[in-house]
Amino acid sequence: MDKKNRVMIVDDQSISRQLFESFIQSAEDFELVYSLDTAKVADTYCARGGIDLIIMDVVMGDGTSGLDAAARIKKSYPGIKIVIVTSMPEVSYIERAKSIGVESFWYKEVEGEPLLSVLRRTINGESIYPDTTPVLEFGFVKSTDLTDMELMVLRELTTGAGNQEIADRLMVSVNTIRTHIQHMLDKTGFANRTELAIEARVRGIVIADR
Repeated sequence: MDKKNRVMIVDDQSISRQLFESFIQSAEDFELVYSLDTAKVADTYCARGGIDLIIMDVVMGDGTSGLDAAARIKKSYPGIKIVIVTSMPEVSYIERAKSIGVESFWYKEVEGEPLLSVLRRTINGESIYPDTTPVLEFGFVKSTDLTDMELMVLRELTTGAGNQEIADRLMVSVNTIRTHIQHMLDKTGFANRTELAIEARVRGIVIADR
């Protein structure tokens, strides 16, 4: 048989990590070399050599980001292929992964192409990205019913920022921010901005990186 593709898994959730480990260990064309629960040292392990492909989660329990780690790895080891995996529908993740040069992106817990198929296609030179983000219930509406601007405001809202701070960050007026927040409250039926922000963050609809 030809040389196996050597894989590193980076995922803080033990259930997901163990599942990915079982996928790799059951495949004749892959070999598991490392399995980490943090992205903090992922690039250090790459420096040891012998890694062909990385399965990388985004949000880690220790506060580290798989996308930040992917950016460091792509800069220093561009030949290593990366597949980002996440259960969070945050739309900015796909955009950032593409800008970094990540080859492929796969959603956990979503019916679609099996992970091993994505890994094999990625190793063979393809770039696999989903056509859409997962659709979640968000109060009375679906996550896809929010406009791009509403999502931008909501993302800032999850940081605990006030209206003026959000307005400054997005370079719009305070009245515009108030209007978007009220529209989202009217759509979703949530009682106040705090509930709106908490539900958005818990469900992974938007996740601020600050």
